[in-house]
Amino acid sequence: QVQLVESGGGLVQAGGSLRLSCAASGNIFSINVMGWYRQTPGKQRELVASVTSTGSTNYAESVKARFTISRDNAKNTVYLQMNSLKVEDTAVYYCNLKAEFEYWGRGTQVTVSS
Repeated sequence: QVQLVESGGGLVQAGGSLRLSCAASGNIFSINVMGWYRQTPGKQRELVASVTSTGSTNYAESVKARFTISRDNAKNTVYLQMNSLKVEDTAVYYCNLKAEFEYWGRGTQVTVSS
């Protein structure tokens, strides 16, 4: 069983920064993709960014040049550095791991005030 535990959400003013962390534990297949998704009420969950176990990254257009995803394979941890935050970045952010199965964290709230 794999568990994902997120941390780092909170309230920040527009233009500010936050760093999210997600630690994975359990029987983790070495070849995997870790990523962050976000969801607001009434909308579908959307991909924010992802990174493969070999370091290839993928970003939603709306966060390119503002967010940076990285991972520490030794710690099975993925990070999301969010800079120049906008009000529209407000959402619950979910950690995701895709390996032989797909796993989700419980989510962490990010609120950006104007």
